[in-house]
Amino acid sequence: MVNWFEKVLSKEWKITPAGGLTGDAYFATKGDYRLFLKRNSSPFLAVLSAEGIVPKLVWTKRMENGDVITAQEWLDGRELKPEEMRHPRVASLLRKIHQSSELLHMLMRLGKKPISPEDRLKDIKQRLNRLSIREHPEVKQAEENLTSLLPDNKDLRRVVCHCDLNHNNILLSKTGQLYLIDWENAMIADPITDYGTVLNSYIPNEEWEQWLRNYGEALSEQLIMHMYWYLLMDSLSFLTWHDERKEEDKVVERLEQLADLNRKIRQLR
Repeated sequence: MVNWFEKVLSKEWKITPAGGLTGDAYFATKGDYRLFLKRNSSPFLAVLSAEGIVPKLVWTKRMENGDVITAQEWLDGRELKPEEMRHPRVASLLRKIHQSSELLHMLMRLGKKPISPEDRLKDIKQRLNRLSIREHPEVKQAEENLTSLLPDNKDLRRVVCHCDLNHNNILLSKTGQLYLIDWENAMIADPITDYGTVLNSYIPNEEWEQWLRNYGEALSEQLIMHMYWYLLMDSLSFLTWHDERKEEDKVVERLEQLADLNRKIRQLR
């Protein structure tokens, strides 16, 4: 069986797997010219490229079977180090993404709808109903916190969120350009879904105010409570996912995260 990349590139190209679970991504090299190839990337990629948020989209080809192959520039650069997430340019990149009407309109055209806190809470409760871990004290406490601290829907912004903000997904090119990659989990949601993860995971508490100022937001007690609500929701979602798959080590890890978030919320109240 001929691999899909052999149908779009000549034999002069050297092809190597790029990793990942699907096996649909490859690096292609021909002399000094290099590309990143992927099958069936979202049409969202074109807008991300036009906005300068991901490496440049070079070409797109539709195969006879309906598959779409995309080729992006393969940049000389590296992933950010954890401590570099504190840099103002990371905050500026997130602000650019969250303020982009082009990204928002494109994601809506692709059928994405805003995810409300109420919808997420309803979904997680339904999932927990099927699991015995719901009786764990930290899970019960997390449910209570999510219910009592539910953000008011009318006060929330709706923007394009990446929803997997970690230093491994931000690339720094040799020319100093930042790019945010791996957009498979993108959704329309409250922007605190993104920057709350950055604050909690990478930014010392005493630097939150300055980092948020660089992003364009003011630190407040309400913002912190909303941040912990989303972090608690994400942690509980991951917990149920691992519990459904009987991954006991991961369940223990997520329970520890829940306990830490529950503790932080108690201290704020």
